[in-house]
Amino acid sequence: MLHKKIRIPEKKTIALVAHDHKKDDLLAWVYKNKDLLKDHNLLGTGNTASLLSERTGLKVKAMISGPLGGDQQIGAMISESKVDILIFFWDPLEAMPHDPDVKALFRISTLYNIALATCPTTANYLISSPLYQSSYEVEIVDNGHILNVGHRDKKKS
Repeated sequence: MLHKKIRIPEKKTIALVAHDHKKDDLLAWVYKNKDLLKDHNLLGTGNTASLLSERTGLKVKAMISGPLGGDQQIGAMISESKVDILIFFWDPLEAMPHDPDVKALFRISTLYNIALATCPTTANYLISSPLYQSSYEVEIVDNGHILNVGHRDKKKS
């Protein structure tokens, strides 16, 4: 599998997502870290984005609800290098009907080498890193090459 380098900008795009039983935890974390988040582009799945915007005053762009495809929307954005950090407070004790979507979102985050936090402690580590406030380079899977290889294979048939 081929890789390519991309530059993560100083102003990050951060996806904020939480399962129902973790929304209050995410809200408290975002509120506590408003000053560190306000200069970045924020987005989230439906209800979570609305809740965060209303309660913190931050502008959080809303995707559709997670169970209705919002997790997949964010995953697509990650594969297009349009999301730099995913903060997803998930509930490991609660089975969700869209668990396969959540697993896919974690998989795509790892595949495209973006920062991923699933709890407040890890999220704190991310935003306290010197990389959070600066531009830096990462290596990701070269999806253009994968698409081209598949396309060439089809032509040969």
